[in-house]
Formats: sequence, structure tokens, C-alpha cells
Amino acid sequence: MSEQSAEQSEQAVGTVGLMRPLGAAVPPAAPAPDETWHFGQVLKEDADGHPVFEATAWVYHGEGNSSLVRPVLLADGFDSGHSSLDGLYDGLQNGAYPFLGELRRRGRDVIILGWGDRSASVLQNARFASEAILRAIAGRLGDEPLVVGGFGMGGLVTRYALARLEHQRIDHRTGTYFSWDTPHRGAWVPVGLQAFAHYLKQINPYNRALSDLLGSPAAKQMLWRHLDSVRGTAEMTTEREEFLAELDRVGGWPRRPRLLAVANGRGDGSGNGAEPGVPALRSTGTVLPRTVLHTQQEGAGAVVAELRALLGKHETVTTDDLPEFDGAPGGTLASFGIAAAALNALPLASAEAPVAEVCFVPAVSAVSVRDLDTTQSLHTDIDKTDPEESDVDDYLCASENEPHTRITEELGAWLLDRF
Repeated sequence: MSEQSAEQSEQAVGTVGLMRPLGAAVPPAAPAPDETWHFGQVLKEDADGHPVFEATAWVYHGEGNSSLVRPVLLADGFDSGHSSLDGLYDGLQNGAYPFLGELRRRGRDVIILGWGDRSASVLQNARFASEAILRAIAGRLGDEPLVVGGFGMGGLVTRYALARLEHQRIDHRTGTYFSWDTPHRGAWVPVGLQAFAHYLKQINPYNRALSDLLGSPAAKQMLWRHLDSVRGTAEMTTEREEFLAELDRVGGWPRRPRLLAVANGRGDGSGNGAEPGVPALRSTGTVLPRTVLHTQQEGAGAVVAELRALLGKHETVTTDDLPEFDGAPGGTLASFGIAAAALNALPLASAEAPVAEVCFVPAVSAVSVRDLDTTQSLHTDIDKTDPEESDVDDYLCASENEPHTRITEELGAWLLDRF
């Protein structure tokens, strides 16, 4: 492979995603909803020429219902781009457990709330969550209390929306709030991977997808520590500080509904097996030669990224005294594996991901029982911890560390029994 060809390949690494590969397979078409509600302005058109609003709710009536009777609102989480009904329906219905179908079978009307920009500010999308809640109340027959919650970031959006409605003394008529693997105390994206994203963009702005997602308002509000450039310092952002202050201003949590939470991570403190300070991604080809990303290790001067390219300056990225997040119990993302797959898709490039999956939402964050300041806190034995130490009324951790927001019978049936 010529040096010119390698340089062209380096400039074409534009399809690295965080939550899933940007070129992931298209899900099957969802059945037509019984109702569709739009909120806010039109932001753009989708690939089929349909308008994409700031928020959209797709409503599926429960079995035997011809209108809203027992509403359950499910809010989408964090990712790039806009929410897709096809993708949401597929995840809710066609995975390991048909959560949507089980809700409807029990007479629950499902309101799937999606966003025109899934990486927009939590506070911005919460406005539309509030509008959807009030519309559900207005259109509901009878007086059955609502169930309101969301997946991942969607749990933060609805948590804030309900708390703000209470702060404004507006009756949200919600009896139960739930969150599914929501980063109540923060989420984690490896600092080495953040540096790699910014390095790709630094080589060529075309490679901006992952860097831009990590620089979005939602990411800055959600991540426990954020890196804004290759040579930056991993730290709490001003956006996160302001978001937490605003959440505190409205009471932190809604007080009227019962609060439920489930985590896709184990509750016994057992991690996912990712060792600290080892190579997680290694470029083995001519493209980005000898680039290595490492899992997080405690201590001063811990190397998390060795970034090498034919174009651009070689960089070594280190951190000081950060907890060993990558192997912690919690919902996982295959972020290193996705990055390696993107490199392998390039002509004559190659990469391997010895540690493909790492922790994204620590279990202690998902059930809001500990802050994330130490490795010891991340490995808290939640099962043996006094439930009163959690901010929620009841919670369940998965029996295994599994992908973030994966819908399983273990977690789904537990929630349904408490709805």
C-alpha cells in the first residue's frame, strides 16, 4: 500500500459510532401507530422525505382499548441523529423480551417518545416530554395514573421533566416513574476513546462524527468526565455542573410518583472482566500505524492513548488518578469493537479490539446508590447495601453485565409487575 493510499484511508475514517456502528443494518418497518403526536418545530427531513420534528410520540393502544386508558410513556435515550420509530419498535418488541407487546397485552397504552436530536440538551428535550405528559393526561379516558420513564438518557429527561412540573405546581398525574440503565450519577466513555475521536477529526474534519457526538450538549451533561480535545484534560464540564444545579433547583427527583430503576449491570460488585491498563484497541495496519488505546488505570500519568498517523502529530494521552471504570459492573458499550470494525472496513487497514466492550453506565449510577469517585465505589456490592441508600424506592440489577439498555425478561418482567 502506498503512503498516498494510506493517507487517503486515514482521511476516510468517518463511520466510527459510539452506541452502534453508524452503518448498522436498517430495522424492519414498525406497524403503523394508532396516534402520532408532534412537538416543536421541523428540524429537517428524514431519508424518506418525512419531516423530523423536535419530538414525536408514537402511540399504540393497549389490547381492548380504542383510545388512551392506561398510558405508559417510554422516552428514547442518547445517540446521534433523530429517533426512528422502526428502530425503537424493533428494540422494544423484537429482542430477547417483547416489552412493548407485554405492556399492550396487559391493557397498557404505549407512548414511545422520540427526539429530533438525541444528543440535544436534556433540558431542551424535557420540555417536549412535559408536553407529551400533559397531552396524555388530556386525552386519557378515566383517571388511571400515568407511568413515565425512559431508557438511558431518556430516564434523565423524564426525571427532570416530572420534577420540573412538580416545581411549577403542575399536576403530572403520574403514579410511577422508571428508568432503565439511566446514568443518574453519570456515564463513562473511555478517555482514550474520546482522544481517538478528536484525533480523527484533527486529521481531517470529515472524520468528525464521534467527536461531534461526544461534544454534544447531552454528552457533556451526561459524562462523568469529558475530554474536549486531544490535549485537553478529562474533567467535569460546565454543562454538567449547570445541569446538576438545575436538577437540584427543581428538587432533584419527582416526589409524588413511586421511583423505580433497573440496571443492565450486576449488583454483586463483579465487573465485566476488562483489566485496567491493557490495550483495548490496536491498529495493526498501515492506516494509523501503531495507534493503541488502553483501558483506564488508576494512578498518575496513566497512558490511555498512543495516537500515531502518517498525517498529523503523534500524541500520547495520559490521565491522573481516575477510577478504573472500564471493567466496572454496569451496562456496557462495544465502543472499542465498533472503532476497530470501522478501521477494518478501510482498504488494507486492520485493527483488533482485545477489549471490545467496556462499562458505560455503572450499576451504582443506574440505581443511584453511589457516586463514581473511586474504583471501590464502582464495585459496591449493591445487593448487600441498605436499599435506603438509593435515591429510588425500588430497583433491580441484572444477574450479568450486559449491553446498555438491553431489554431482558429479567428486568422487563420485574418492571411490568410493579407498573
